[in-house]
Amino acid sequence: MATDVTEWLLDGDPAIRWQVLRDLTDASHADVAAERAKITETGWGARLLDLQEDGQWAGGACFPGNGWTPPASVVGDRDAQPWVATLPTLRLLLAFGADPADPRVRTAVQAAADTSRWEYDGSRFFDGEVEPCINGGTVAIGASFGQPVDGIVTRLLRERLPDGGWNCEAENGSTRSSFHTTICVLEGLWEYARAGGSIDVTAARQAGEEYLLERGLLRRLSTGEVVDSDFLLPAFPPHWHYDVLRALDYFRDTGAAPDPRLAEALDLIRSKRTADGTWLLENLHAGMQWFALDDGVGRPSRWNTLRALRVLRWADA
Repeated sequence: MATDVTEWLLDGDPAIRWQVLRDLTDASHADVAAERAKITETGWGARLLDLQEDGQWAGGACFPGNGWTPPASVVGDRDAQPWVATLPTLRLLLAFGADPADPRVRTAVQAAADTSRWEYDGSRFFDGEVEPCINGGTVAIGASFGQPVDGIVTRLLRERLPDGGWNCEAENGSTRSSFHTTICVLEGLWEYARAGGSIDVTAARQAGEEYLLERGLLRRLSTGEVVDSDFLLPAFPPHWHYDVLRALDYFRDTGAAPDPRLAEALDLIRSKRTADGTWLLENLHAGMQWFALDDGVGRPSRWNTLRALRVLRWADA
């Protein structure tokens, strides 16, 4: 990896810098921890925490509350799905790597647990909702930040489809899994397992992983065609959307050895490296965001570069 790319990554927010130190350099544990602490002191994480009001963000769990008025500082398409409520904001704090032991993080997460209610039926935030993609994200957040989510995990295990994955449309009769939903659930179950959850999720994780692997992370099992061209375009933040880089980063994060069926997806990511050693932001899911996390579609992306480099480092080890 070129030194100038490393330096460019380290010029970013603490949320990126600490992960670069941890995943791409030989920095000491002390240096990594010191950088991570800055997330809630001076970085994007601090900005997000400052935006919480009355235990929620934007006055709602999955969507902004009635009567909430976006501040002038928000960016993105205000007519598309908004990404500023409690769920997407806590997902960002998780992606940033905010330390669960940080007092500001503990206070904010507990406030959401005490206050936020799902729009669907008024259930408490960490009791979960009905869509497994939402519940997968909620499990990841709760497990990582020390909230009880056994009830949601039990539901997710029950809702796994015969082909191994999950689909938010199952309640409407769908019997085939969705890449989007499956990656959300897998991330949640992995965070739950990593946190030492009391329910054994091993079989469910293996089945969901196999669903993705036997499709090479991007192709239909029936025809071999690419499922969706957007799967080939790394995006950040991913929200509930699937793409190949997100899936590869999940497999890397689990610590398992690279499966041979990841080869095509890995080659795709290798091919996207630009002449200056960076990766571009190739997609940005439409909707309001609190603030920009990259310089825009078609521009070098620190998030995609960080994730691509650590995926390839893992695959090529």
